[in-house]
Amino acid sequence: MSAASNLRSEDQFLCSICLEVFTDPVSIPCGHNFCKQCITQHWNTNNICDCPLCKKRFRRRPELNVNTFISEMVSQFRREAELKASSSSEQQAAKPGEVPCDVCTGTKVKALKSCLVCLVSYCQTHLEPHLTVSVLKKHQLMEPVENLEGRMCLKHHKPLELFCQREQTCVCALCSVLEHKTHSVVPLSEECEGKKKELRKTEAEMQQMIQERRVKIKEIRKCVKRSKAAADRGKAEGVEVFTALKECVERGLKQLMERMKEEEEAREKQAEGLIRDLEEEICELMKRSSEVEQLFLSEDHLHLLQGFSSLKAAPPTKDWTEVSVRPSSYEGTVVRAVAQLEETLSKEMKKLFEADLKRKQQFAVDVTLDPDTAHPKLILSDDGKQVSEGDVRKKLPDNPERFDPCVNVLGKQSFSSGKFYFEVQVKGKTEWDLGVSKESINRKGVITLPGEGFWTIRLRNGNQYRAMKGTSVPLALSSAPEKVGVFVDYEEGLVSFYDVAAAALIYSCTGCCFTGKLLPFFSPCLNDGGKNSAPLIICPVNQTV
Repeated sequence: MSAASNLRSEDQFLCSICLEVFTDPVSIPCGHNFCKQCITQHWNTNNICDCPLCKKRFRRRPELNVNTFISEMVSQFRREAELKASSSSEQQAAKPGEVPCDVCTGTKVKALKSCLVCLVSYCQTHLEPHLTVSVLKKHQLMEPVENLEGRMCLKHHKPLELFCQREQTCVCALCSVLEHKTHSVVPLSEECEGKKKELRKTEAEMQQMIQERRVKIKEIRKCVKRSKAAADRGKAEGVEVFTALKECVERGLKQLMERMKEEEEAREKQAEGLIRDLEEEICELMKRSSEVEQLFLSEDHLHLLQGFSSLKAAPPTKDWTEVSVRPSSYEGTVVRAVAQLEETLSKEMKKLFEADLKRKQQFAVDVTLDPDTAHPKLILSDDGKQVSEGDVRKKLPDNPERFDPCVNVLGKQSFSSGKFYFEVQVKGKTEWDLGVSKESINRKGVITLPGEGFWTIRLRNGNQYRAMKGTSVPLALSSAPEKVGVFVDYEEGLVSFYDVAAAALIYSCTGCCFTGKLLPFFSPCLNDGGKNSAPLIICPVNQTV
């Protein structure tokens, strides 16, 4: 057979779908041939049943049976190709991991095929009888494998060619008519097709899981990146703030030192002046004393009497009785300086809090109350901005979203990402709850705070403030807020509450784990006989604090 005819024969045995030599070749009604698995997969993945080559459509999916003629020709072609490939190169000894020929003596040559009938692996030379002898040609050959005994039925010593679907085990032909006679037994190839479908499904599920985890990795990395950016911003802001405070403290210390130095220098100058005046008077008095002593020692009576009158008069001196230099006393100086520094720091801190609040107010949103969630005794204004508790229970539909018996109401607007801010007036009230909650919280029955899904602050008995974030945290406020700002950063897991008038932070819930939607949460609490009748009022945000 010439090279041209070999190439022509090889082309005839190629599947036009996988472009490989046929495996289980089948013919379809239009006359074209394909691998059974290739054409089956083609029809499974398309809505129409047609021929991939001529595009002829079939009303019903044709029944596929292996074309034994083509299959035999393919087998013969493969054997000739393998013999030709083997004869073109020297046979080599089996390497580690390769199956050796069981017949070779001395050097074990790499096996070319294994026979499931003989349970022996053969090299090219020893395989020749299986390719030429008619009886041996009927033996089932396969790619060389070790442990051929494992492919044989231990009881009947026949190849394991069938699969028992009931007992999920491989069996031989005798097993199928004896022990497994009443069981559903199919060829291994058919069962493998089913198992491959399961494997494809499992693989698809695995790929889906892999994709989900890759998405989760991206989310985590994005979260880490966002957290790092927030940390960098916080560090920069912290450095700026504490540098300013440090400079303020250093400036206060410098001023204190300069003031004390000035006071000390003034006292030293005063003392030096007094000492100088005293020393001048001492010189004058010493001079007069010398003159008095000389006159006292004089023997000239006339001279003594004449000089006595002029020396008797005291020299012009100052009365030093009441003159003194008070020692420096800095008692309370440091305390006053620290008090002044504290006042300065308070002013600086107020500026910082005002700047922080202004930044939060940039995320202001328009919040309105949702009447479908309001307890029947709550009174909502027409614009949905005010809520108070009334004495009369209205007849309203008991929908699942409505709170009962707790006098609560939620905002209409929900948030599942980003940042948002709103302000609520609480002036004149003795009790209230305010913050955000999960959309999925329970609306029916008694709701005991703190509880999961709530991030709020509350007032009770006119002066008892607490933060609710799964636990209850008492708050010590220097003054009662009249308007409360609520800020939420969904990604950072942060809920902060501000006293708007004082531009002061009341409390921050950090490290929150938000999932799903968040909604503004309000409770004006019970009327208490009119003592707590003032409404909660959602106010427009004024960004000129």
